[in-house]
Amino acid sequence: MLEISNLNIVFGSGAAKNHALKDISFRVEKGASYGLVGESGSGKSTVLNCLSGLLKAWTGTITIDGQAQAPKRNAGFYRKVQMVFQDPYGSLHPRHTIDRTLKEPVMIHKLGDANRRVEKVLDEVGLDSRFRFRYPHQLSGGQRQRVAVARALIMEPGIILLDEPTSALDVSIQAEVLNLLKRVGKERALTYILVSHDLAVVSHMCQNIAVMNHGEIIEVITKKQLAEENLGHQYTRQLLSACKGFNREIINDFQDY
Repeated sequence: MLEISNLNIVFGSGAAKNHALKDISFRVEKGASYGLVGESGSGKSTVLNCLSGLLKAWTGTITIDGQAQAPKRNAGFYRKVQMVFQDPYGSLHPRHTIDRTLKEPVMIHKLGDANRRVEKVLDEVGLDSRFRFRYPHQLSGGQRQRVAVARALIMEPGIILLDEPTSALDVSIQAEVLNLLKRVGKERALTYILVSHDLAVVSHMCQNIAVMNHGEIIEVITKKQLAEENLGHQYTRQLLSACKGFNREIINDFQDY
């Protein structure tokens, strides 16, 4: 469903030059979930921004469902690929009702039957008709993120890009949103690319996980390897240790690779 080969992107020039992605390559089968993990600045979200078309100055090859993608995408691409952002408040227009937010992509792409589509997708993410004409500030963080998921689903895409979709939520609400994504993904045979710094979140969703550091994929592991802590790279072991909670000894021994 998705294949990336030798993806590179460079920001700035001269002394300020930053080679943000270095020969990133991976492939994801249809209906599978693929995770990208690493600390802040490792390049995870940059990969998603290249995939989604938000960044255009990349080199390499991006293939979606057998079709090579140019930096500038057509409308058909956005029917097939949608993105859910990290901040469930900042990604929704504060002066638009949920109804208007969900109808906008339907109208842009001339899908028709907007009211039925809105009702169906709200029900799918666990929000009833009471929420339809509310504004984002009238919703909780978890409810806003459900709306963001609904906005992606209303296009009936094949691929959804998830950029830290639960990091701004309380732990209990995180579990609800992750379970929602798993259920919808199974029902619709969706392909997910999930970015997170939290190995627990990624292991809950993804069969295969790429560990990134300084713009490179340093190790690819399976969900089973992570559960058994059968990890090859010391950086990955450090990430796993950090996810287990605060430990002064681990912090003091943490190394940059």
